[in-house]
Amino acid sequence: MQSPDTAVDMLQIAADAAASKGGEDLIALNVSGPLPLVDIFLLVTGNSERNVAAIADEVEDKLIEAGHKRVRREGRAEARWVLLDFGDLIVHVFHAEERVYYGLERLWKDCPIVPIETSGPAAGSISG
Repeated sequence: MQSPDTAVDMLQIAADAAASKGGEDLIALNVSGPLPLVDIFLLVTGNSERNVAAIADEVEDKLIEAGHKRVRREGRAEARWVLLDFGDLIVHVFHAEERVYYGLERLWKDCPIVPIETSGPAAGSISG
């Protein structure tokens, strides 16, 4: 397992990448208490399947460029909920309907929010 600082650095890269492709409602949750093998979940919403795929691809590309190894990717073909597992950081890119339906924010409501800042168009909608 990497250091918590590494997870926060990864989070910043992922958040900036998601925002650059129009990702909305970015929320980062510290899930290290209930999930000892993961530090942070980043939740992002895209407004169409094409947008979800573009966000996921950009996040993946930027994290790999920064030297991080992807462990697993799921859901890219359907692009309704793409999961990118980078070990300490797991990025969930949802179509708006799936985000409401699965309600990960409700499931993990007891986990603290990790503040994130982006310079992209989603900056006004980030919790922190």
